[in-house]
Amino acid sequence: MLRYLTAGESHGKGLVAVIEGIPAGLPLAAEDINHQLARRQAGYGRGGRMAIERDQVEILSGVRLGLTMGSPIALYIPNLDWSNWKETMAVEAAPPPKDGTGGQAPEPVTRPRPGHADLPGALKYGERDLRNVLERASARETAARVAVGAVARRLLREFGVEVYGHVLAIGSAGWRAEGVDPAELGRQAEESPVRCANQGTEREILRVIQQARKEGDSVGGVFEVLVTGVVPGLGSHVHWDRKLDGRLAAAVMSIQGIKGIEIGAGFLAAREPGSVVHDEIRYSPEKGFWRPTNNAGGIEGGITNGETVVVRAAMKPIPTLYRPLGSVDLVTKEPFAAGVHRSDVCAVPAACVVGEAVVAFEIARAMTEKFGADSLDEMKRNWCAYRETILQGGSTD
Repeated sequence: MLRYLTAGESHGKGLVAVIEGIPAGLPLAAEDINHQLARRQAGYGRGGRMAIERDQVEILSGVRLGLTMGSPIALYIPNLDWSNWKETMAVEAAPPPKDGTGGQAPEPVTRPRPGHADLPGALKYGERDLRNVLERASARETAARVAVGAVARRLLREFGVEVYGHVLAIGSAGWRAEGVDPAELGRQAEESPVRCANQGTEREILRVIQQARKEGDSVGGVFEVLVTGVVPGLGSHVHWDRKLDGRLAAAVMSIQGIKGIEIGAGFLAAREPGSVVHDEIRYSPEKGFWRPTNNAGGIEGGITNGETVVVRAAMKPIPTLYRPLGSVDLVTKEPFAAGVHRSDVCAVPAACVVGEAVVAFEIARAMTEKFGADSLDEMKRNWCAYRETILQGGSTD
């Protein structure tokens, strides 16, 4: 089974990810991952951190001579800002003071930000210094997940599966993409500073971000991830934790700042009758079973149906504000304006890239479960045999 773990803090030495379950024989290079890391760092509305970091991955294990070996893949992404935080984020305890000098512990962070993990994390872990929470809760961790997603995307590409993402709305500016080819949406999004494929909406979004920056505020938005080339039959209806739409929703919701998920028509489906919502079924020897519409978002009963998988996510505004809201000091309990940390005005375009990564991983995980094998060649044989069965209408006779 495909799985991964990440480790590392926002201002620590670096981020680490370990992936287990990638079959042997998959071509994989650092550039496959670095390309996705660069996409995550781009986007209008990002903060000063992006001027410091230039994320580059080092593959520590699991790959030899450009091919995966079937063993765990370890990825390391150094934090270039680490040089400025060595004392604050030191692993070892400060040495005892000598002659009244040295041994000073870093000043604790005690002013929690509304909307952040600062306060609930401190209460959960009994912390007196919010830095022990905010460092790991930071969206910096998503760089490791994008790296993991890049490996998953490389595996999916071997089976003709592609993942695209684009921004639908930021703040009050938005549109709903309907009837546009996913590849074209992805291409247009790549050319946009806010990853929006609609030029008119892009101009509105830029104005919204500029206004928020001027007012010391932040804005959220909505992005959409589409996956093409997925065969029917990934996921399962037999138990709640095997349903692919549930797993996709959990994966996307786990991204920092995400507050809502839709699959396919999503909440719009609740306002229409079944005769409008449900996708009629067709069949042809060339395509197998297919549907002229895709309100289900490519998933029915927790199982892919062969249509494009469509996942939409709503991201809240970033909690760090340059005109901070009111808060209460963790230690003194005195009211304060919430602490201000270097931050973005809008991170929706970056979150879209992270969304692509976690969706890619879940699709790849479902693929390895369905066609699981120790080598890429064996997995392809299983996949080819299954596709032949699907084109015959699901019969093995």
